[in-house]
Amino acid sequence: MHDERRRIEERAERLHTQRIKPALYAATVPMSVESWQAPGEPVSFEEAASQRYAPFAMDTPWGPPWGTTWFRMSGQVPAEWAGRRVEAVIDLGFTGDWPGNQAEALVHLPDGRPLKAVNPLNQYVPVANPAQGGEPVDYLVEAASNPDILANDFTAPTPLGDVLTAGDKPLYTFRRADLAVLDEEVFHLDLDLQVLRELMVELGEHDPRRHEILHALDRSLDLLDLDDVAGSAAAVREALRPVLSKPANASAHIVSGVGHAHIDSAWLWPIRETKRKTSRTFSNVTALADEYEEFVFACSQAQQYEWVRDNYPHVWARIQESVKKGQWAPVGGMWVESDGNLPGGEAIARQLIHGKRFFIEHFGIETKGVWLPDSFGYNAAYPQLAKLAGNEWFLTQKISWNQTNTFPHHTFWWEGIDGTRIFTHFPPVDTYNARFSGEEMSRAVRNYAEKGNGTRSLAPFGWGDGGGGPTREIMERARRLADLEGSPKVVVEHPDEFFAKARAEYPDAPVWVGELYLELHRATYTSQARTKQGNRRSEHKLREAELWATTAALHAPGYAYPYEKLDRLWKTVLLHQFHDILPGSSIAWVHREAEAEYARVAEELEALTAEAVAALGAGGTRVFNTSPFDRAEVIRTATGFPTFVEVPANGSAPVAAAEPPAPVTVEGRVLDNGLVRVEVAEDGTLTSVLDLRANREVLAEAGNLLRLHTDLPNYWDAWDVDKHYKNRYTDLLVADSVEIVDDDPLLGSIRVTRSFGKGSKIVQTITLRAGSPRIDFETDIDWHEAEKFLKAGFPVDIRAPHSSAEIQFGHIQRPTHTNTTWEAARFEVSGHRWVHVGEPGYGVAVINDSTYGHDVSRTVREDGGTTTTVRLSLVRAPRIPDPGADQGRHRLTYSLLPGASIEDAVAEGYALNLPLRVADSAGVHQPVVSVDGEGVTVEAVKLADDESGDVVVRLYESRGGRATGVLRTGFPLAGAQVTDLLERPLEDAATTGDGVPVALRPFQILTLRLRRA
Repeated sequence: MHDERRRIEERAERLHTQRIKPALYAATVPMSVESWQAPGEPVSFEEAASQRYAPFAMDTPWGPPWGTTWFRMSGQVPAEWAGRRVEAVIDLGFTGDWPGNQAEALVHLPDGRPLKAVNPLNQYVPVANPAQGGEPVDYLVEAASNPDILANDFTAPTPLGDVLTAGDKPLYTFRRADLAVLDEEVFHLDLDLQVLRELMVELGEHDPRRHEILHALDRSLDLLDLDDVAGSAAAVREALRPVLSKPANASAHIVSGVGHAHIDSAWLWPIRETKRKTSRTFSNVTALADEYEEFVFACSQAQQYEWVRDNYPHVWARIQESVKKGQWAPVGGMWVESDGNLPGGEAIARQLIHGKRFFIEHFGIETKGVWLPDSFGYNAAYPQLAKLAGNEWFLTQKISWNQTNTFPHHTFWWEGIDGTRIFTHFPPVDTYNARFSGEEMSRAVRNYAEKGNGTRSLAPFGWGDGGGGPTREIMERARRLADLEGSPKVVVEHPDEFFAKARAEYPDAPVWVGELYLELHRATYTSQARTKQGNRRSEHKLREAELWATTAALHAPGYAYPYEKLDRLWKTVLLHQFHDILPGSSIAWVHREAEAEYARVAEELEALTAEAVAALGAGGTRVFNTSPFDRAEVIRTATGFPTFVEVPANGSAPVAAAEPPAPVTVEGRVLDNGLVRVEVAEDGTLTSVLDLRANREVLAEAGNLLRLHTDLPNYWDAWDVDKHYKNRYTDLLVADSVEIVDDDPLLGSIRVTRSFGKGSKIVQTITLRAGSPRIDFETDIDWHEAEKFLKAGFPVDIRAPHSSAEIQFGHIQRPTHTNTTWEAARFEVSGHRWVHVGEPGYGVAVINDSTYGHDVSRTVREDGGTTTTVRLSLVRAPRIPDPGADQGRHRLTYSLLPGASIEDAVAEGYALNLPLRVADSAGVHQPVVSVDGEGVTVEAVKLADDESGDVVVRLYESRGGRATGVLRTGFPLAGAQVTDLLERPLEDAATTGDGVPVALRPFQILTLRLRRA
């Protein structure tokens, strides 16, 4: 037989795209259109409906960046269309096929009910099926003219990322607003051809099935009348029926399709636009559910549901109805799909608590899994936190983006730092925006790592990132692929069903231990430093407010615990932990608003804490310690003079001069407090840190070396730092001045000022306090660099086989060598309040109050000794998608702690992030809770969310070993229960008088509910 593949394939492509697709609509009539441009921010339907509208013609430019234009559209279905399927087709001037960030619109009926959205891949609005003829059509359409930030493929900065800089030039040209008859026979022929052509090209060159489809296409297209496509479509479909009806192989892979619409809560658009995106997408989804009874849509992010509930009650009612029918599946159980590395442990717990509670309260559904497809890596505490919230499975996809190593599993058990395991799946289709294309289905089978053990994988389908969701075309593909030879079998089902089947067939799946590190997007640990600092401050201020509000509720008559305010503030912080806000990968508008929001949160939390402390009564000046560790340290009181105080963990004490430790001496550029001796060079670096207790030099080379790197990644500027950044740098070794600024027996400080680059300036105050080996570097950066990366390095004379970095409810160890590609790929990693390196008998910690990114490396010196270098990532200067990212002032503190154990690092990490509070208050004699026993660390103290008055305490083992102790209460104790994260009882806890004995495995999290007598 002659090889005619090229002729047939080219024929099929041309006829499909140039003849069949244009025939989808058999007849059209234009609608009458009028417009009104809303000034400034979006307005309500009621306000828009009351405006005066002006005539609007097709092919007219419209829509300034971030603007809203309302269109009034009207028409009448022609009488001759009776019995046909009639739709409105609206083209706002779409610029591409991505529905995420460009023109989008929500179509309303005259009474204000949202009907459906239109976007580039979903331009129709159902009118009647079958039409009667003569029906009037009246719509009010809210159209958003959002700029397409991706238009230049992220290759150049753009001012369009903020309404303040975007200008007012119209972005789009309106192309079409028609009533049209959908030719259903042509519509189905279009889908038949799409599925068969895509399947054919994925089959092997020598696969008989490929050739069978090829010649079936050739024969069937002979029946297509080019002058009457609609009239001949049925004959072509009938000719294709035999190849479309051949069943799949008995051993064919099974793809569980789950409808999905990934909607970033902010990214290339502000939060206010996400609120509208949810209404558009959810309107589309509920409309699609009416058309396809087998449709199942999985939707996470309780915050987005709340926005719809509060702003779009008609859409909310449709969601509730779809949930009842089983077509809408709340999943994920988190307030938002947060970043997987940067939120603190208690914050991730609250993500799960608030998310799961929302779904239980509003739908009577307890979600079973963590749905987190798009975060940039996942911390190793997740399995335990997920299970403690009542989850059974975990889903993500992002690890498939690894730059270096291919992750070895798609279905596996993920084991966290405490030993907890959760059943986990990575969809081998490698996207959370699947559309059941032939290429995607082939990729899912080809990639699937569990062949021979498992038979199924999951595919989230629907357009996403900016929403849009599934379409009828995708559902039609799923129907054709349900049982088709040469393709995996597609079944649309609830993700819980998929996970139950996958676990049943593969209960002994392999185990992955530790973090799920994404070998990409490593710069998200550093980009937009002020956003990250706002998050860190907010988390610790929330802890502080809850502790002292609980104390006041227990001991101050008449004080009312601020349940509503704390709930609202937590949810604000949780929202901003979304995986494109906290990582620093959003447009300028998003981060400008985030910084302002964090400032408001801080102000309100400061007021709540002050109110609680004041409620404890007058009685002198006291120091309040929110840390879970006893403190003995130097503070400055209102007089400005240093004072040495001792304060118990979670408690308070009078500001009375405690027994002062050995004094600090300042001689030249040398600080000495009898514990450590610090020598500052003329260039402002540290030439020596002598640990006087151990009689050893800590530094191997100059310490606190500020290094400025050239930083231009290959792509995704705000997201990525590529390894080549290390190759070009400038060490900041010239100081404008080095001067003594504090010379007090309790506190000595040297200030170093540097100017560099494009007008940037760094002022550092190096401080040593009496009684503490901790050396603080209070850093004020005025940053005006572009495409630069600033790090602070500490090369220490320690042979450390691994580094330890704090993560949520514990820490993780990472090798300092690069024996394998897996280790080499971790050239930039995340941590929370501290990083520790050590050898047997001695260690050093680097502590911070607001940074997350760091790297640890080691070299062997000529003298045979080993230098282990810890470098904190302080600030970056990416220009895409925010051209002004990180520009301006940054104030942060990091510290060097010589002679530190892990326990020391934990305690000082809390101390630096929870400064002692001085207030005029009587305080209380005993803390609400205290712990007898090493390693048992209190993370949260609050009143129970059910307003019962019970006290809830969250503890964890912080050293990485077993721990026993007694949790003692500062109030009469009537009983205790161990609960899950949602404060639901799991078992009774034994009590002994005013205490609860506890025994924890390494890194175990324990939530106790304490009943007051």
